[in-house]
Amino acid sequence: MLIGAILQATSYSFAQLIFARIFTGLGNGLITSTVPTYHAEMSPAAKRGRLIMIEGTMIVFGVTVAYFVTWSSAQWRVPLALQIILEIIIVTCIGFLPESPRWLVKHGHHAQAVAVISAMENKPISDAEVQRTYYGIREAVAVELSGSGDSKASLRELLTGGRSQNLRRTVIAIVCQAMQQLTGINLVTYYATLLFQSLGLSDVNARIVAGCNGIEYLLASFIAYALIDRVGRRMLMLIGTFGQCIVMLLLAILGSINNGAAQIMSVILLFGFNTFFAIGWLGMAWLYCAELSGLRTRAPTNALSTASNWTFNFVVVMVVGPSFKNISWRTYIVFAALNAAILPVVYFFFPETGGRSLEDLDVVFALAYNEGLDPVKVSLRKDIPLAGSPEADEILGVDPVRWTAGKGTPMSTPHSEQSQTVL
Repeated sequence: MLIGAILQATSYSFAQLIFARIFTGLGNGLITSTVPTYHAEMSPAAKRGRLIMIEGTMIVFGVTVAYFVTWSSAQWRVPLALQIILEIIIVTCIGFLPESPRWLVKHGHHAQAVAVISAMENKPISDAEVQRTYYGIREAVAVELSGSGDSKASLRELLTGGRSQNLRRTVIAIVCQAMQQLTGINLVTYYATLLFQSLGLSDVNARIVAGCNGIEYLLASFIAYALIDRVGRRMLMLIGTFGQCIVMLLLAILGSINNGAAQIMSVILLFGFNTFFAIGWLGMAWLYCAELSGLRTRAPTNALSTASNWTFNFVVVMVVGPSFKNISWRTYIVFAALNAAILPVVYFFFPETGGRSLEDLDVVFALAYNEGLDPVKVSLRKDIPLAGSPEADEILGVDPVRWTAGKGTPMSTPHSEQSQTVL
């Protein structure tokens, strides 16, 4: 991205700008599919939601800055060059970041893994919670390596069921990221100035209101930060989606009226839409997909879900312009219907992931498979054994994990039920 940003800011031909955009996009794709995974694997269960919600806040901070810097006399070069400052900071600091404890355990660096867990949870190595997290990771690695002996998952494994429920988890992640875009957020983000102009504001006033909209969007993101680890993921997604649906419906009604008072109310409602999206979906999609998948398939699942996000981002942005030109305010009805359709999908198919370690979620899906139950209902139970416990070992279908001296390779083998069949 750093190289791509430099190429963009120094472009003197259309061909160079297009190449630079594509090159930067490749870097952005790698970052957006990797960073949420790293954050999820580094965060304690009790704080994971808040820590990853900061990522959403930073996204909207960039959007807010963009609303103002694109209003400069330097036109497009300064906005494109500003990202270079942040990228230099990242490149400089990334060498000081520790590896994920999951990665360290997989590669036999157990002492370092425990040290990282201790540091992330701000507790001594001897603390029971630190030890439980460590043994839970060892348990997950045992399940991962004992199935095929290969630490890397193939794309074919994403189609498997069994205790791991890889197919279910992958589909949920892909659908989650697609739904984030289908809520209609980029109708507001990308077309804010044009929307406000269509509501009767002058060019200058529309730009000012769009900038204020970005500031309000940024402030609203802190609501989710405060609530995410208290009320859970599902509740915030449902609240946000319901609010978005109502706002879109009201925008359609006011658009059909199209008088001065209706235009003023529409401006206010666009602020309201951003608020509901910040609560339910801004950082949520990145958090939820990163914590939903198992250790073995986390990387490919997040890659596919991220691809889903950017694909539907492109589709929405390309469709909205012609849609407003052809059906005007009726475009809001389309997005109201999409938000209405998202509500039952979240309620019936999205398990609750809050308050559990990443390894605890493996136990949730395995228990649901063993008992033939709905993973959503199981995820809401309070009696699920913690990862790393003997009860969790039994649910996951592995013997108590034993490690060879030196390398820490799991010696256990799964029960016969551990073998998975392609669905």
